[in-house]
This record gives sequence, C-alpha cells and structure tokens, in this order.
Amino acid sequence: MNTPAGLSRQGHRLLQVGVALLLFTSFEGFAIPYFTVPRLGLSAHSLSALLGVLLLPMGLLWPRLNLGATTSRIAFCFLVYSALAIIAAYVMAGFWGAGNSIMPLAAGSAHGSVVQEAAIKIVAYSSAPTGIISFVLILWGLRIRAVES
Repeated sequence: MNTPAGLSRQGHRLLQVGVALLLFTSFEGFAIPYFTVPRLGLSAHSLSALLGVLLLPMGLLWPRLNLGATTSRIAFCFLVYSALAIIAAYVMAGFWGAGNSIMPLAAGSAHGSVVQEAAIKIVAYSSAPTGIISFVLILWGLRIRAVES
C-alpha cells in the first residue's frame, strides 16, 4: 500500500504543476499575437488554464486515493504527461503554423510539412490514452477503503 507521505508528496507536486501551468498561461497570453496561427496560441492559452485549474483539485484529492505505490505513480505520471503533451501539441502547431490534420477547428487552413503534422499528431494522440488511464486509476483510487477493526 502506498504511504500517506508518498501520496501527499505526489499531491503537492500536482499543486505545483497546476500553479506552474497557470503561470505559463499568464505569460503565454502575451505571446498569442506572435504565434504563426494566433488561434492556436489562444487555444493553447485556454487549454493550459483549464488543465492548471484541473490539476489543483487533483492535488488536493490525491492524498485521499486508495492506490498502491506503483499504481499511484503511474496515475501521477500519466496525468502530468497527458496535460503537458496536449499543451505542447497546440504550442508546436501554433508556432509552426501547422496542425490542420489533427486540430482543424483551431488551426483553420494552417497546414505544415508532413514531418510537422506527424510530430503534432504523435504528441497530441499520446496524451489521450495516458489521460484516460490516469483518470480510470484515479476513479479506482476513490473507492471506499475497507474499515479496519
């Protein structure tokens, strides 16, 4: 079983990452006009704010999870990776002026090289399964603990 200190430390790290994303959002907002595709910059801005706000309650919730050490580590790493990967995909697309193949609503007609589109696709698609696995593990960790007598 995971120690309460280990879960607490991971929860604290999630709080730090959440606040760091809010700080990133604050500064990235100034850069939106300088993106090759400003709409993708705005999307990255909104997404990083949303994920920053999501990670804050997750950090507070984390010490209450009923997960083993390995399971909590997987859930933690996958959650952080998923958040940072999807933000990175939008930032890459915004700077490259690419992304129409993967995020057409935000990218509009901006289409990059085959390598750029593939890189964005790999990074963006890798965030989905890791996020889903993390949320499944978090939901599993919220099960009611057995009452110890």
